[in-house]
Amino acid sequence: MAVMVSTVAMASVREYLRIVFANSAAPASHTLKLISYTVSMALVIGACLGSWQVLFLVLALNLLILSVFVLARFPSDPHVFDTISKQVLGIVYIPVSLSLLVFLKDLEGGTLWIIWLLIVIFANDTGAFYTGTFLGKHKLAPNISPNKTIEGSIGGIATSMVLGFIFSFVFFDSFSLALHTIPCSFMVAVAGQIGDLFESAMKRAANIKDSGRILPGHGGMLDRIDGLLLAVPVLYVYLAFVI
Repeated sequence: MAVMVSTVAMASVREYLRIVFANSAAPASHTLKLISYTVSMALVIGACLGSWQVLFLVLALNLLILSVFVLARFPSDPHVFDTISKQVLGIVYIPVSLSLLVFLKDLEGGTLWIIWLLIVIFANDTGAFYTGTFLGKHKLAPNISPNKTIEGSIGGIATSMVLGFIFSFVFFDSFSLALHTIPCSFMVAVAGQIGDLFESAMKRAANIKDSGRILPGHGGMLDRIDGLLLAVPVLYVYLAFVI
């Protein structure tokens, strides 16, 4: 799982850097890419060790390295602070969120919870698509994603809540736990839709249709996990502090 999460994280960070630097005079430097990939792997390794301290240490080291990066480029690069702010956002947005998958797996029933999460996110996308196709009339965010509708959003959330409840009841064999997952499914679905719109806004700002071509016919890796990235922290917090 560590290898899979690391691979997904680095591929997504690569696409993210391509998007956020699309309108810049020059693409992200090889040095910035190397720092980002190394930090991404280190965060996943820290999660595999089960150590929050390692995660915070890696984030602190990332800031330290970026400080040296600024000193080396200033004042020849007047946009250097904009550059490092984009990198910090990408690290928090992608590898930190994906590292929480490793922490999720270590919880009781962690593997089932990860499957539950994927089902809820998939149901959210599918329910929103079909509900929006047949019933959609009111635009949800026309300036970001013209095809998404309020009706589709509601349909996706409702589908997520239903399938999340059924999966929990069947595989966790607990009606009370299944009831607890209803508000969790709602929050995960909302977070997933916000994540989808957030990535769409980044691509629209960069005038890019797909984040990459790593998945032929489906766009890039970031296109596939955009909803998951914001949903993972929501599920982890809910399991850690509510259930």
